Amino acid sequence: MELIGLQKLTLLDDPGHVACTVFVQGCNFRCPFCHNSELIPLHTAAPPLRQEEFFAFLKSRVGVLDSVCLTGGEPLLWQETENLLMRIRELGYRIKLDTNGSFPDRLERVVHSGLVDCVAMDIKNSPDRYAETIGWDRAPFQQVQRSAAFLLSGEVEYEFRTTVARELHDEMSMDEIGRWLRGANRYFLQNFVCSQQVPDQSLTPFDQEGLAHLLQTLRQWIPNAQARG
Repeated sequence: MELIGLQKLTLLDDPGHVACTVFVQGCNFRCPFCHNSELIPLHTAAPPLRQEEFFAFLKSRVGVLDSVCLTGGEPLLWQETENLLMRIRELGYRIKLDTNGSFPDRLERVVHSGLVDCVAMDIKNSPDRYAETIGWDRAPFQQVQRSAAFLLSGEVEYEFRTTVARELHDEMSMDEIGRWLRGANRYFLQNFVCSQQVPDQSLTPFDQEGLAHLLQTLRQWIPNAQARG
């Protein structure tokens, strides 16, 4: 398990909290719109962030920061993540975890162990387009579905979020996602933003009218859904 980057201050990644964000190398998905595609390989040529350096930083910010956001990549790809969370928790920090939901056993374990205060789960698309959207021939949708159901049960603070691109999402997608996750407390649509790191440079964002239509469709099932960014 490699830590590959640290954003030392953010007011956006865990709204309402003064946080830092640490990035974990490695992901099991290959989403064509990923803006952190350099984090997909299991290992990187760049020097990793040493854990002792990271914890020295956290110790120096006790009383200044109140939250640590763990993102990737996919943090739950690694068994060692649980120990990392334990060490962060021992310093008294709130913890927000970003995940793609494909490791429900590990997700449930860290929540039941009291190691996570908030989970942000990426919902890539409607069930029938999941494989296409994560770059797999066959999506681990049952695992994703189980993670979503666990979060919907309300055992931990959570949010769902979907990055939308015109070539991958449409109003039918939003209708199917809404039916699947109806009753969700927090759901956000994020418009695709192209950058040099995005694997598929042919993808395009929605205009404001198109994004509004997606949101309107989603709100039939999740009335408090919002656009972010």
